[in-house]
Amino acid sequence: MEIKELQSRIRALLKKREAILLVHNYQRGEIQDLADLTGDSLGLSMQAARTEAKVIVFCGVHFMAETASILCPRKTVLLPRLDAGCPMADTITAPALRARKKELPGVPVVTYVNSTAEVKAESDICCTSANAVAVVRSIKADRVLMTPDRNLAAYTRRHVDQEIITWDGCCNIHDRLTADQVIKAKERRPEAILMAHPECRPEVLDLADVIKSTSGMIEYAAKSEAGEFLVATENGILHQMRQRNPGKKFYQVSRTMLCPNMKLTRLKDVLRAIETMDPVVKVPEKVRVRALAAVERMLAVPRD
Repeated sequence: MEIKELQSRIRALLKKREAILLVHNYQRGEIQDLADLTGDSLGLSMQAARTEAKVIVFCGVHFMAETASILCPRKTVLLPRLDAGCPMADTITAPALRARKKELPGVPVVTYVNSTAEVKAESDICCTSANAVAVVRSIKADRVLMTPDRNLAAYTRRHVDQEIITWDGCCNIHDRLTADQVIKAKERRPEAILMAHPECRPEVLDLADVIKSTSGMIEYAAKSEAGEFLVATENGILHQMRQRNPGKKFYQVSRTMLCPNMKLTRLKDVLRAIETMDPVVKVPEKVRVRALAAVERMLAVPRD
């Protein structure tokens, strides 16, 4: 079946099911083009919660569909590829976090939203890559435990007064990018603004002109007067950037910045999920309520 035919059938079924299609910025271009909403995981779920849609089709990875279930408990959440996981989210489990909390009594736990619902439920407050600094600053404690991304924790540590205890997790895609690769990319494109994601290593962030979340990068590129950008995050975001800014040029820093889990989902998977209304991702209520509390505490933190 051709791409346009698949897209047409999906759009028709979305209307029939009273469904909304959420697509993360790292997904394949042909799926981004079909989306009702594109963006980062938390932002998409928050927007979906405000719609009248009865069904959410989330093209992303498993923890993102869980987040949608946490925020939209009365909606059916479909994840077209149930095997689309996240290696960083897999670096921490609820039992492991409970054990660490016993070793650090009274130390608040700040958990990146790129984590499972069960881990969020064991946390005091969540954060995103965009608001991690503001969240930690809001905590009235001398020490905090940040999970699971050690690179986001290292970035946050630069901007806060508290001691930050880290969890030894990371995004393997961002963490594999080296300073040497970035230096060579900058040499090839000396006029380009280098935008980097906080999940990158500290030595990579030291070379960046701008450090932003995925949504922050898209917003910055649209507002900037610069005409060329090097983008140090998963390469799927280049599709959005080029679509929204046809007069500007965007370059990948490295071809290695490709997440296989984000690329698992294809149009045929989306079509099958809406046809069969499966696979469904549903967070158990006891876990959902506790995870929601951690998310809501984050949302109550004033922005910097």
